[in-house]
Amino acid sequence: MKLYTVTIAREYGSGGRLIGKQLADELGIAFYDRELISYAASDIGLDEEFIKSIEQKKSSGFLYNLYSPFQWIPINEQVFLAQSNVIKNIAERESSVIIGRCADYVLENMRNCIRFFIYAPIEFRLSLVKDVYQEGESGRLEDYIRKQDKGRASYYNFFTQQKWGRAQNYHLCLNSSIGIQSSVRLLKKFVEEFNKEGV
Repeated sequence: MKLYTVTIAREYGSGGRLIGKQLADELGIAFYDRELISYAASDIGLDEEFIKSIEQKKSSGFLYNLYSPFQWIPINEQVFLAQSNVIKNIAERESSVIIGRCADYVLENMRNCIRFFIYAPIEFRLSLVKDVYQEGESGRLEDYIRKQDKGRASYYNFFTQQKWGRAQNYHLCLNSSIGIQSSVRLLKKFVEEFNKEGV
């Protein structure tokens, strides 16, 4: 069977990671999210926790560059390049679901890359962040969610020169408020049709 990659970009709190993990399980393929940080850290010889702290910042200051042996390349750009190389290597060796990290852009020239964007109404996201993720401060969750989205959009737009969440960048944009399980079933069907038809 031919190799393929499913990339999932998502609004914060939309359940994109949950959907991606279940989709990978349903399809019987690998799943990658935070593991990419470990691989990138290993590639460029930096501490994983340090990379986590700067991973989705679009620009880095002088202090970050002091940690880098290649001071003419900003550390955040080194991280982006390292993660991009990891993503490309994964796509070449196995079928997988990859969450975030501009994977849709990194693999834009790959014929068998299926690109999804997951979004949802703020009420659905508030409920998921509070009850499932258990993140953010009570009473300030909406501000927290919008801040996370702003960071993701800024990072994506900076490194890709494209617009995060723009429908034309994806094969399918899905409102996950139909439910996590329903979203998984719908995306699985899309992947199966994509692979059958060679869209």
